[in-house]
Amino acid sequence: MLDPITRFQDLLVAAERIDRAYLAEPTAFCLATVGAGGSPSARMLLLKGVDQHGFVFYTNLESRKGRELNAAPMAAMCFHWQPLESQVRVEGRVTPVSDDEADAYFASRPRASQLGAWASDQSRPMAQPGDLEERLAEYEARFAGAAVPRPRFWSGYRLVPERIEFWRNRPGRLHDRELYERAADGWKVTRLYP
Repeated sequence: MLDPITRFQDLLVAAERIDRAYLAEPTAFCLATVGAGGSPSARMLLLKGVDQHGFVFYTNLESRKGRELNAAPMAAMCFHWQPLESQVRVEGRVTPVSDDEADAYFASRPRASQLGAWASDQSRPMAQPGDLEERLAEYEARFAGAAVPRPRFWSGYRLVPERIEFWRNRPGRLHDRELYERAADGWKVTRLYP
């Protein structure tokens, strides 16, 4: 039996091989966090890495998701690959990535995305249309002819999974569901009714 991380990586490779006309972004997932008073909050993100240590994504630390993850460092991810008729749900604790890891990933991003990270006051109210473009022009001028450094308010998180559920479509809604739960000696696997 494959461990759940390897099983996920194999599914992701299969998703990445699908024609982009049928699956535009195979690394897309829904991230759910917990807001003030326990209210749920969900949004779509892109997975930037996965290994035995967890699932990595990046964001503005001062955004709504960043503030929620700082206050309650637990999250859930859901990947859905319709052409594969598969879904994976991941739940666990969230920890910050190292500065070196965040710096390396930020340096690999297109310059426009680097500048956009500086310009966007993510999740905060915009006073008037055009404010974002003005801020972008300011940062383009500020970093003209130079490398764009990673802002201190921009970094990544690693979701360290406690539970990973694999779902596969079957006729008559008799879907396959396998739940992996972290145990002291590895992973406990349970089959679930659909």
